[in-house]
Amino acid sequence: MEILLTIGAIVACVLLFSFAIFIHEFGHFLAARKLGMKVDAFSIGFGPALWKKTVDGVEYRISAIPFGGYVALPELDPEGTKGLEGQSGKKDEAEPAKPIEPWKKVIVAFMGPFGNIVLAVVLAFALALIPGARFGELMAEIGSVPEEGPAHEGGLKAGDKVVEVNGHAVRTWTEMQTEVQLAGGKPAAFVVDRGGTNVTLSISAKQEPASGAWFIMAFSTTNALGRTAAWMPSRNPLKQLQWDTMSIVRVLQALATPKEAGAAAKALGGPVMIAEGLYNQVRRNVWDALGFLRFLCVNLAILNLLPIPVLDGGLILFALYELLTRRKVPRKLVDGLSQIFMWLFLGLMIVLVCRDVSRSRRMHKAANEFEVRSREEAAHRAWVESFKPAFNLEGADDKAR
Repeated sequence: MEILLTIGAIVACVLLFSFAIFIHEFGHFLAARKLGMKVDAFSIGFGPALWKKTVDGVEYRISAIPFGGYVALPELDPEGTKGLEGQSGKKDEAEPAKPIEPWKKVIVAFMGPFGNIVLAVVLAFALALIPGARFGELMAEIGSVPEEGPAHEGGLKAGDKVVEVNGHAVRTWTEMQTEVQLAGGKPAAFVVDRGGTNVTLSISAKQEPASGAWFIMAFSTTNALGRTAAWMPSRNPLKQLQWDTMSIVRVLQALATPKEAGAAAKALGGPVMIAEGLYNQVRRNVWDALGFLRFLCVNLAILNLLPIPVLDGGLILFALYELLTRRKVPRKLVDGLSQIFMWLFLGLMIVLVCRDVSRSRRMHKAANEFEVRSREEAAHRAWVESFKPAFNLEGADDKAR
């Protein structure tokens, strides 16, 4: 039964992620067709085609690398993206009879991220209407502080309400944890509300070896709502979308800030971590999985709009330059930049995948070791309990035994 559940969860993950990619690429595809642009291929995934079929001059594909997709537009795509799309070596049969107006290029490039935004909005409003979906935020209020740990050493006390970390306002436990991760092991300035008075503390988090995450070793107050996912902050769909947006914006801001960039880069997750996150949510709760998909869609939309060659934002940037100056960006420059960033993109993906796999292996090993220790401790307790009647130890504590 467990094997069937695992297979079902994996299939569900693939379908959900593929649907998000399909919506993105369908936005490009629909806009290009409506504006009369030529479409060579529509692919879910990158690289060599595992399956393909040509209909009305468009080659529909399912490709080998599942994390992504593309619509091949010969009138718009830089030559540097051909290798990424598995079309290296192919050349356009002919240049278009008329140059494509730059405003059309902007619309076609923008409609991909817009498709993800539409899907995110639909999911947010749908989740708001589902009674079984659980929402709630855990406030950044300290419930207890172990005697040994960074929080105790830094002076944090039970009842403190964290209002700011390193100059960034925090309201929820998740926001506080984000700032702790972005600080890494460096001393972080905590501003806490202690009985109506703001107190500033310096706390240096410690790293957990298996996951690589940073912790201050403090526990929250009891969550009366029960355990809710971080990306399910409110039944209000607008607040859901706001949380999604501000989460990715905060990470991008950290990457662009020299003192936070290192820790932010180390905290980044790649395709494997995303897949594991989606898998865990599918196994946990279908509504949390849809909330995670909504969060991913907002992330995909914002990241794709960054003004970087190969991404949609890069195409929009080139088109806006042409629109404003009435001059095209030289084709060789566009192709060269797209080629460079394509290889940087692939290199980054390889690094992130390797790091994700290494982190995942460490975490699974630590979890297995913990499970073994727990079983051994339970067996030892059972063995000790078996001697209680014989030695009249019913009232004795563990230390006495």
